Amino acid sequence: MSSSTPPGYDPYAPHPQGGTPAWLGPTPSPGAQPAPGTRALAAPLDRFLARLIDGAVLLVPLVVISLITQAGFLYYVLAAVVLVAYDGGMLLTQQGQTIGKKAMRLRVVSAAHGGRPTDNELWTRAGVYGGPFLVPYVGGLFMLVNVLSQLWDKPLQQCFHDKAAKTVVVKEA
Repeated sequence: MSSSTPPGYDPYAPHPQGGTPAWLGPTPSPGAQPAPGTRALAAPLDRFLARLIDGAVLLVPLVVISLITQAGFLYYVLAAVVLVAYDGGMLLTQQGQTIGKKAMRLRVVSAAHGGRPTDNELWTRAGVYGGPFLVPYVGGLFMLVNVLSQLWDKPLQQCFHDKAAKTVVVKEA
C-alpha cells in the first residue's frame, strides 16, 4: 500500500460506484472509449488480444527452447522461466505494460489505489501467470482457467494472477 492509501482501505470492499474502487471511472458501454484522463477496466477481448500479441512475441524463444530441449521436462522449466521473466520484466520496466498491453492501450495497476503496483506485486503476478507452466499439461490447464476467470469475477474482472498480486488491468483513454 502506498502512503496515499488510507489505513484499513480494502480494495475488495463495496465501493460507491457499483462495487469498484473510487479511483476507477465508470465502465463505458461496449465499444465506447473511456473519457480522456479516466480509467476503466479492460474488456476481456482487449486482454485476450494483448496476450495474443505477447504470445507472438514469445513464439520465437519458445520454439528455440523446444528445439534445443526436444520438448522434455527441461522445456517446461525454461518456458516457465521465459514466461515469468518476460511478463515480470516488461511490467517492471514499461510502466505496467507488456508489448501486447501497449498495443491495446492496457495497463496493470494496483487495485488499492490505481497507481503503479510494487515490484513484489508485479513479480507475484508474473509468477502466478507463468509459473504453473512448470507442471506439464496440468499447468497449461490451470493457465487457461486462470485467464478465463476474469469472465466470472465481479466487480474487478480479475484473473487469479491479478488477485494474487492485488492488481487490475485498465484501459487507458
